[in-house]
Amino acid sequence: MNPNAEFDVVVYGATGFTGRLVAEYLAKQYGLGGDVSWAMAGRSAEKLATVRDEVGAPAETPLIVADANDPDSLNDMVRRAKCLLTTVGPYSLYGSDVVAACVAAGTDYVDLSGEVLWMREMIEAHDADAKASGARIVHSAGFDSIPFDLGVQYLQEESQKRFGGPCPRVRGRMRKMQGTFSGGTAASGAATMAAVQKDPSLLGVLQNPFSLAGGFKGPDQPIGNKVMEEDGVWLAPFIMAPINTKNIHRSNALMGHPYGEDFVYDEMMVGGPGEKGKEIAEAIAGAFGMTTGGKDGPKPGEGPSKEEREAGHYDYIAMGQHPDGKTLSVVVTGDKDPGYGSTSKIIAEAAICLVKDRPDVPGGVWTTAPALGAPLRERLVKNAGLTFDIEG
Repeated sequence: MNPNAEFDVVVYGATGFTGRLVAEYLAKQYGLGGDVSWAMAGRSAEKLATVRDEVGAPAETPLIVADANDPDSLNDMVRRAKCLLTTVGPYSLYGSDVVAACVAAGTDYVDLSGEVLWMREMIEAHDADAKASGARIVHSAGFDSIPFDLGVQYLQEESQKRFGGPCPRVRGRMRKMQGTFSGGTAASGAATMAAVQKDPSLLGVLQNPFSLAGGFKGPDQPIGNKVMEEDGVWLAPFIMAPINTKNIHRSNALMGHPYGEDFVYDEMMVGGPGEKGKEIAEAIAGAFGMTTGGKDGPKPGEGPSKEEREAGHYDYIAMGQHPDGKTLSVVVTGDKDPGYGSTSKIIAEAAICLVKDRPDVPGGVWTTAPALGAPLRERLVKNAGLTFDIEG
């Protein structure tokens, strides 16, 4: 962390759709002059001022002009921040210089990246230097992958207390979800596919569940890439699973494998029982396929109305099984649509948590569970409309 910086959090990309939601949340939840100091950053001072006024932020909210194509402006911006929160993606196109600037300055960093290839590149390029400078670099600090990463961590912590050890098998199931994925998610998926087309050898990185786990190779994992029936319930592939599973395995590795070196985890989306459930699961599979690559998917900078965001929600369950047959589950819910309303609150709280609650976490490229853990769970329940509940 950059302890002498001017602001606790600088929101880079504040004029974009998600960035402005983050700024709106900070303005309403924390105001100015309180416990959290923050600023808005983007390419245009005029647009920043417009967004500041539109989201109801105080007129004295600091504005910082910075451009991904101007290294000096990036360096100036990150030096003013204890934590740089960036919504400017796809990160493989616009994020590398930002990460490098944060690492050099010792500034903490959080993003919304689900770009596995780019995240692996950042780990290899910057982990050692971040450890040296003290910068904590935290990827995937939104809907992907915080509810899942922190949900599994909570489950395993409770399993340790109740059973004296972890659950080596955990099944993640998205039971309910209403809302859209962000245009940034679709654009990031397209950027990843373009990289694979350019270099087909990268496909192996995407297919390897341990590709972010620092060289660790664990047991075979369920693929979860087709509609299937489990215990009388039909399941569909879940669009976030290829990202979340890799982050969760990296969390396990970074923490010294408290979930076990034999840990098996998968994620799928619930359709339901019977023929109707099968139809729903098949429809989900088709819709997600279109969202990740279809021309009709959301565009970066676009998003749902406030009413649609408010009507959104999600319900995820992590179901753990202990070797002696005992079971334990954690249910995580969110009160807004996942891609925008919930994500904007989650990443804001993640940045604040990193600065305010986790000063002792050393530098490096982290996942959210080991970097933020229980303090962030508490913040999300208190402020951001999430719940983490034990079942079983």
